[in-house]
Parts: sequence; C-alpha cells; structure tokens
Amino acid sequence: MEAIVYEEFGGPEVLRHATGVAVPEPGPGEVRVKIAAVGLNPVDWKRRYGWVEAFYPTTFPAVPGLEFAGTVDALGEGVTDLAVGDEVLGWTKTGAYAEYAIAGTVAPKPAGLSWEAAASLPVAGETAQRVLDLIGAREGETLFLHGAAGVVGSVAVQLAVAAGITVVGSASESNHAYLRELGAIPVAYGDGLADRVRAAAPDGVDAVFDAAGHGVLPVAIELLGGEGTADKNRIATIAATDAEEFGITFSGVSGDPDDVRRGLAAHARLAAEGALVVRLADTLPLKEAARAQESSESGHVRGKLVLIP
Repeated sequence: MEAIVYEEFGGPEVLRHATGVAVPEPGPGEVRVKIAAVGLNPVDWKRRYGWVEAFYPTTFPAVPGLEFAGTVDALGEGVTDLAVGDEVLGWTKTGAYAEYAIAGTVAPKPAGLSWEAAASLPVAGETAQRVLDLIGAREGETLFLHGAAGVVGSVAVQLAVAAGITVVGSASESNHAYLRELGAIPVAYGDGLADRVRAAAPDGVDAVFDAAGHGVLPVAIELLGGEGTADKNRIATIAATDAEEFGITFSGVSGDPDDVRRGLAAHARLAAEGALVVRLADTLPLKEAARAQESSESGHVRGKLVLIP
C-alpha cells in the first residue's frame, strides 16, 4: 500500500512517500479501514520532531497521523458491532497517513457528512470537549479561550456557546469576524491582553482554556484573581509545555474510550446537521504530506489541512 513513513526524528525532510508498504492485518477485536481522508494535526509534526514522546512514544519505522475517515475493510476475530462497508471516523492504531490502517476508537459517519469534514472532527472535537469538561465550564459562566480561531479553539467556541457559556476568544484581528460568526467576543493577542479580556468581560472570567500557548498562563492566573487566589483547576492548556511550572494542567491524553466514542458520534451528528463546523483550509494528496506538515508548522494556516490517499 501507499503510506508516509519516517525512520528518525527531524524536519519535514524525514518523511518519505513509500509504496509497497505491508497492509496491516486486524487482530482479535480490531478492524481495518480503507482510509478516505486524513486530518492533519500539529501533534503530527511535534511527534516527528520527538517533542511529545512522553504522551505518544514512537516506534520506527513510523506512519504519522491520528485521525481519519474511511470504510471498514476487514474484521478481526470477535468483532460484532461493525461490518465490512461501514463508513466510520475516528483514530488509528497504526498511523493514518496510509491507504489502510487498523482502527482504534471509531464512530459511525453520518451519510450527509463529507469525508473531509469527518476526518477533521475526531481530535478537535475530543480535545475541545475534554478540556471544557476538565475546567468545569458550564452554562451562565464566562470562558476565556486563548487561540479561539484555531481548529481546536473554534470547535471549543461552538461547543461552549451551544452550552450557554459566554466566550471571550483571543485571535489575530483577521479572524475576529470569524469568531463573531461563531458567537464569541474577540480580543487581540499581544501586550495588554488581560486588560482587553476584562473590558470584554467586565463581570470577570470563570475559567480559561489555552489552545495556543505563547506564554499566556500568567495572564490566565491573573484573570482568575492572581497567584495564591486563582483556582488553577479552572485553567487548562493543550499548548504550553511549561504548564507544570505554574501548577496548571496540561491536557494531552484522551479519556475513557466509551465516553470518547459517544462524544465523537454526537459531534459527527452535529456536523452533519451543520451545527458544528470545522473550517477547511486545504486538501492535498497524501504524497504531499511533508509540504502539508510544513504549512501547519508555519502557523499561518487558517483551518484544517486534510490529506487524501
């Protein structure tokens, strides 16, 4: 089969487009999927550099990619809840940048949802919901979401707004109109961020979700009352690797598989109904994975990058 492979940590140049790669065989309780679309995530190139081994240990040769949409192609022994031909979305155990992969946690793909949209949902939806639950964001509260226009951030905005939460979201000014469309109150990045958030939320902020990093954790603590007063259980980050130094949770691991599966199915239904949208930046052929990762790493991509085998 066709796949993207790398055999050492490094830059985009370590990614190799290979043909003749062995097709994986499903073991007991597993299913194999024929990949229709792959969602590219920043963690893909962070893993390529070897930066997140504590969360995602690598065995070489490695195939990148966590999330996919595709069709069940083969069943392992004992599988009764899926059938060959079922259209699904979810995570792979063997790497998504390939024609075929062994599926991990999956949910049904609604008929009205495109392959590209389906492949864009698993990581962003699960991460957004996990962090919102972790910080206890609830109806009637005000959330500050740093990096609100990114893929995870924009999904979190939509889920929070739908739950009756007021969202103040930081983003570059070019994305402010987009955030207003999603129902958030936009504020600009940079010096004076805390003051701008306070102006947007004069009654205060109840929780903080950091989806972008870039040294925002001291601002988060300040917004919740300052060091010694702030309830740090109501702050979480998916981007600041120095979170432990501030006593703040870095959330990087998925929760209970059954909860994840139910959440994914719910998000897929919302997406099929048009109630949850992931902005698509570009669709590229799988063989251009190195260029796609390089674009993601540049930080200038507005929306989701999707690869097609």
